[in-house]
Amino acid sequence: MPGPESSTAADRRYSVNLSILFTELPLLERPAAAGAAGFTAVELWWPWVDSPTPGRPELDALRKAVEDAGVQLTGLNFYAGQLPGPDRGALSVPGEESDRFRANIDVAADFARSLGCTALNALYGNRVEGVDPAEQDALALENLVLAARAAHRVGAVLLVEALNRPESPHYPLVSAPAAVGVVEKVNRATGLGNARFLMDLYHLAVNGEDLPSVIDRYAPVTGHVQIADSPGRGAPGTGTLPLADLLGLLRKAGYDGRVGLEYKPGDRPSADAFDWLPADARAAR
Repeated sequence: MPGPESSTAADRRYSVNLSILFTELPLLERPAAAGAAGFTAVELWWPWVDSPTPGRPELDALRKAVEDAGVQLTGLNFYAGQLPGPDRGALSVPGEESDRFRANIDVAADFARSLGCTALNALYGNRVEGVDPAEQDALALENLVLAARAAHRVGAVLLVEALNRPESPHYPLVSAPAAVGVVEKVNRATGLGNARFLMDLYHLAVNGEDLPSVIDRYAPVTGHVQIADSPGRGAPGTGTLPLADLLGLLRKAGYDGRVGLEYKPGDRPSADAFDWLPADARAAR
């Protein structure tokens, strides 16, 4: 398969998202599977979609699975409702969902700290029919401030992500400027400066954004990058995105953080979906 990698692949630090890859396996088996595929870093959406506050046994079991696999948890989403599914977040949704997000903040932050994870992603939440968007935005800022303070307490950054309009038509942050605008509001409100942009090149490409321009403008405020090819959200080399060039531009712009692999493996086991990436480039440097 033609892939985006070059001789600079080993200079990049990759993490595997275990909520979209290796999902053919039970949750507790996925960290070891990523390790067996040669990776040393993993990330996760909030794994308990029905519970923002799972019991200690569930938390301990996942922590042990990550530790026993010898991989590092480098990114974790706060509770975001049914993901994957119709929900796209919870923090801006009035009522029960917002309450569940708030209940999750310290649970997620403390779990992240227990594994040395330093990036926490807070998905904004869909627009709700019959609710003033300004009311949702005010609620979102309140909750993001709480999340940023919790992230700061555990030595983490808070990530704010833009999704894409075709797949998430009710999600309000469907451009890089929209997401970065929220980042700036959170940083002004907290004075902590630990809110960052999560630059997902797949979502931005589907939105039709000028990716080199986005990279040039927003690399300094980017805290994490995720990739998938487009169209299809498959592995690099299955679509038309010039991912090698884009990652090179990110490096030139000063981004030296991790690159999260957040793509679908297609009709094959996840372990076979990394043939675009040389084995010696998979371990985080």
